[in-house]
Amino acid sequence: KNGRLTTIAGDRSMAYGGDGGPAAKATFNGMHNVAITPSDDILIADSWNHCIRKIDAKSGLITTIAGTGEAGFSGDGGPAAKARFDYVMCITLSPDAGRLHVADLKNRRIRVIDMKTGIVDTVAGNGEKGRPADGAVARNSPLVDPRAVAAADDGTVYILERGGHALRVVKPDGTIQTVAGTGERGFRDGPALDAQLGSPKHICLDAAGNVYIADDANKAIRKYDPRKKTLTTVLGRGMGNPPVQLKNPHGVCIENETLYVVDMGNNRILRVEGATGSRRY
Repeated sequence: KNGRLTTIAGDRSMAYGGDGGPAAKATFNGMHNVAITPSDDILIADSWNHCIRKIDAKSGLITTIAGTGEAGFSGDGGPAAKARFDYVMCITLSPDAGRLHVADLKNRRIRVIDMKTGIVDTVAGNGEKGRPADGAVARNSPLVDPRAVAAADDGTVYILERGGHALRVVKPDGTIQTVAGTGERGFRDGPALDAQLGSPKHICLDAAGNVYIADDANKAIRKYDPRKKTLTTVLGRGMGNPPVQLKNPHGVCIENETLYVVDMGNNRILRVEGATGSRRY
């Protein structure tokens, strides 16, 4: 809150260790994102360790809550701590924080962990590579490469595919549908299914249910409006604030109507205040 930067976890080496001890002495391997619980515990997608770690807000101790540290696919219907994942790319809590959605990238699946029971299951993807058919059962369908995931208040789950250049959604009835992107890499705003994305990396949702997309190759932040079914550019490429140029944006997050952008290629984090209404950069 005071704007000071401190290191709270990691000894800067690349390994898998430290569980049961202070997070500051732990080791990680290629982490990609974090999720914060209502009690301020920090959940970490420890990607190349194929697991999810937790830093306890009170004690500062770190543990593994999902994954064994070995790549693979197993454990659905059982405890997440005994399950196997393959490249945990993204983790996102549901709005009520009751479920943790996991983009299990190399398994081409979206999995979900019940935060009370610790049980893991698959909500989308059958492990095969391909574009899912609209209206098909999500967990029986192929996926191209599920890079990011985020859940809405009504229980729908959005899936972003980098190589698929598309945004898909799993409806509460368990069916899957493509809602944005043609599947071909490019840049075009407009009706979402006619619009184009370029290797998008990450997503987040605002309070109104709009989906913000870090569109990596297009050097832009895009917004999918589920009511209008449109895709627009809100930052980058001369949009939003024309002087602001992005380079490989890899992350987006909204907190209290403020949009945060991880502008990876420029080694900075940008803040857009009032992102869902009037904007100030």
